[in-house]
Amino acid sequence: MTKRTSAKYKIDRRMGENIWGRPKSPVNRREYGPGQHGQRRKGKLSDFGLQLRAKQKLKGYYGDLTEKQFRRIFREAERVRGDTGENLIGLLERRLDAVVYRAKFVPTIFAARQFVNHGHVLVNGRRVNIPSYRVKEGDVIEVRDRSKQLAMVLEAVSLAERDVPEYLDVDHSKMTATFLRTPGLSDVPYPVMMEPNLVIEYYAQN
Repeated sequence: MTKRTSAKYKIDRRMGENIWGRPKSPVNRREYGPGQHGQRRKGKLSDFGLQLRAKQKLKGYYGDLTEKQFRRIFREAERVRGDTGENLIGLLERRLDAVVYRAKFVPTIFAARQFVNHGHVLVNGRRVNIPSYRVKEGDVIEVRDRSKQLAMVLEAVSLAERDVPEYLDVDHSKMTATFLRTPGLSDVPYPVMMEPNLVIEYYAQN
């Protein structure tokens, strides 16, 4: 399992944005960055800084993926026909941990990674414990029977802060989700603005 290198709230503070829309985010109380110099970091960012920030924000949102993982997904998005930015979002949203999070089976993307890793999730009736597993249109994702009453699952279903997107058909009474279609940027309910176009510019120069 990928090592979680940063606490989720530290990522929020670093970005200066509540990137998951969580009510407990420290950014809701103070918008400056972490550390003793955080309040002085309000200077205007260069083009490179904006591109790096966009990349770090998108990478952090999906559970703080490693640079190697994220670059590999980006390269794949480049190879697929169509708009690279839209392809990138589609590939990220097809990750099993992202689908589990979107379906509100767990409260956070970090919990989704752990939930999948510990074998609580079935895809088309088969147990899959790889968070980066890529679901296909029509796949049925289900919480295992023995896991449906876990406190974390019950908490997530009741969260009012997130809505299930239209590209998933979710039945919380059965704890199943069908992946209907690969979404584009405008379909994904990000709490903050994501800018995959800046991510493309970043990798074009680095």
